[in-house]
Amino acid sequence: MALNIPGLVVMALFYLLILGTGIWASLRSKKEEKKCTGDGMEITLLAGRNINLLVGIFTLTATWVGGGFILGIAEATYNPTLGAVWALMPVPYVLTFFLGGFFFAKPMRENKYVTMMDPFQKKYGNVLASALIFPALVADVLWVARTLVSLGGTMSVILDLPYVYSIIISSVVAIIYTLLGGLYSVAYTDVIQLILIFISLWVCVPFMMTNPHSVDISLTAYNATFQAPWVGTVELDEAGKWFDDFMLLALGGLAYQAFYQRILSSSSYTQAQVTCFASSACCLVLGIPSVLIGAVAASTDWNSTSYGLPTPYERDQAGSILPIALQYLTPPYVSVIGIGAVAAAVMSSMDSALLSSASLFSSNIYKNIIRKQASDCEMQWVIRISVVVVGLAGTGLTFLDSSVLVFWLVGVDMSYTIMFPQLVCILFFKVSNGYGAIVGYIMGLVMRILSGEPLIGLPPSIQFPGCRLDKEGKLTQYFPFRTAIMLISLMSILLVSLLASIIFNKGLLPEKWDVFNVKRRQRATSKVAHVKRTNSEKEEAAVAKQLLDTTKRVGAGWRHVCLPAGHDFTEGEQQQRLDAFYSLYSTADTTAADMS
Repeated sequence: MALNIPGLVVMALFYLLILGTGIWASLRSKKEEKKCTGDGMEITLLAGRNINLLVGIFTLTATWVGGGFILGIAEATYNPTLGAVWALMPVPYVLTFFLGGFFFAKPMRENKYVTMMDPFQKKYGNVLASALIFPALVADVLWVARTLVSLGGTMSVILDLPYVYSIIISSVVAIIYTLLGGLYSVAYTDVIQLILIFISLWVCVPFMMTNPHSVDISLTAYNATFQAPWVGTVELDEAGKWFDDFMLLALGGLAYQAFYQRILSSSSYTQAQVTCFASSACCLVLGIPSVLIGAVAASTDWNSTSYGLPTPYERDQAGSILPIALQYLTPPYVSVIGIGAVAAAVMSSMDSALLSSASLFSSNIYKNIIRKQASDCEMQWVIRISVVVVGLAGTGLTFLDSSVLVFWLVGVDMSYTIMFPQLVCILFFKVSNGYGAIVGYIMGLVMRILSGEPLIGLPPSIQFPGCRLDKEGKLTQYFPFRTAIMLISLMSILLVSLLASIIFNKGLLPEKWDVFNVKRRQRATSKVAHVKRTNSEKEEAAVAKQLLDTTKRVGAGWRHVCLPAGHDFTEGEQQQRLDAFYSLYSTADTTAADMS
């Protein structure tokens, strides 16, 4: 096959468009930096906490709808051992965004955190927080790798461009515009990319559905024709694995820095919630074309195409089924449009992963540990270097494996089994402390490694109930073992934290052994709460006394003084002011006339 020159021209124009948008956004970020009262790092990482609502929806959706999303859904739908019922990505993401909007966004925003690791650093200290940052950084690097793998495979199939060149070009472009403008560049390029993804995929679908080499997908949905039905099945003995994969994708996403970067960049909690809810609907819509393309590929007589036999699955090319279907089942100009969708999806996720990992390193490690006195200018360079290093690391991993699902699941796996229980405990359970965090971390990591992973050829040392050989002859856990590990880690954190708190607070061990200062922190927390309560009571009494004095001085009715005209008090504020006045009046030397 000769090099596809028209396709290369189209891709060059696409990259120029994205790069131009990134440059424009970087110039906009410079203007916003002059207006914003926050520091330069906050402008770069969180867009000054003032991102536009529509842009916020686009960038959150584009972050999740990446190359792994598009190619992974098509791969699972086409794979005769899986089917569409195993193409889970769109539906769990709805749960991700709803849980994030309702529960996780509020505590993160109320405390004005910059990254999701800030609460760990604040409560556990720098040493333990640094250890917890490691799996989050690894997950981001794997995220970069899986997005580049999806694009490299697509461009090599459709454009006949060598895999290495495809990877390197895409990586360089994403790194450049992420360097230029931080979250502003990432967010505004996401708008362009998401529009291209939506249009390109839906343009390809009609051509794919009407190609002469495939039969009606409604006929092959439940009937074996050229391969097993593309809908797939979930047998009773596979239900545990299906549930595990669902929860992995739904809750694992809540432990990604990229999610909180979008939430924290919103101007208000309400805007953050709307962003989450709207993005969930967008993910559902954008998942449909990939399911249809996978279904058409499963309904195709490949022997009648120029691709020939054996089939893509038999050639171990199921991971590239979307570009293969575009190349052999649609006209050339349509396949070029399709690759534009994949390229846009890849860039939209890769830049998010780059900025996410740069946020964690620059803010939580460099700024808070290595150089606390670092200037804004220095931090800008640290962020840029972090982006380059993560980009190079992710690019290097793409040459180790060509399956999108491998990087996808391994990356989310670490977030789900290790980081998610830690995040839940730090945000919602005050009893959690460093001792519990260490035990939960080690417990989750060790159990996950010993449970094995067939995708990377790691055999299980711990065999949960139902562990057996799958259809491909690999020893697989069919019990929801990841969810079990996550829950064990969660309970370990809480139980050990409670036990440590009791031991040190009861004096069963000397305070000098309390390396995480559990007793001292509890005393400090109680003192702060007492001071706040005392100050609140003093302020309330002062306001009430001022109201009473004013009443006596002006001779006005007490209610008019408590609730003066022209002030828009809420019902709660009105009651609070009146209660304060009553409280003071009951102990004051006043006459009935004062209350007239």
